[in-house]
Amino acid sequence: MGRIKVLIADDHTILREGIRSLLKLYEDIEVVGEAADGNEAVEKVTKLSPDVVLMDIAMPGLGGLEATLEIRKRSPQTKILVLTQYDDREYVFRFLKAGASGYVVKKAAGTELVSAIRSVYRGGSFLSPSVARPVIEGFLHGQEPPETADAYERLTDREKQVLKLVAEGHSNSEIAKMLTLSIKTVMGHRANIMDKLGIHNRTELIKFAIRKRLISI
Repeated sequence: MGRIKVLIADDHTILREGIRSLLKLYEDIEVVGEAADGNEAVEKVTKLSPDVVLMDIAMPGLGGLEATLEIRKRSPQTKILVLTQYDDREYVFRFLKAGASGYVVKKAAGTELVSAIRSVYRGGSFLSPSVARPVIEGFLHGQEPPETADAYERLTDREKQVLKLVAEGHSNSEIAKMLTLSIKTVMGHRANIMDKLGIHNRTELIKFAIRKRLISI
């Protein structure tokens, strides 16, 4: 059996280099490419035909969820393994519904990531222990995944980032620096957020963020 071909999709160069160095230690795994955003990930999948994509959630342009949906349409044989800092049950539900085969948090040990890659490559699934328990408990208590009809679900991953930062009180220029975007782009995201949510001022955005538990008071 050949080596498992892996594509790393993450907008942090240092993280990609670290993952590449880690996976080099395993003879049955080969990193065939890297992508810094969702659009590049989709393009690289088409060109390189990886077996597994390590997919970050929040990336510039096309976010991880949108990229996952597109890759599953274009290359259904490619497995998606989410690798992220977010351990929220809502994110797990959304990605599994989109066709991801596994979900690993970045604080996990390197051996856990390798086990996850091997598992999804063989047709199985994998959830980090820190997210597996709340997901299982959710199903046991009859809690269904969030409906995509929810206005919040119509936001892109980047828009959700901007929404949270706006609700926390950051200015457009501060958000632009934090996310490495232009102020014009941030303003565009804010306009899209308000349009999709039917909200017309910052006060209502803050109330919405509190209801969604994006921020606490």
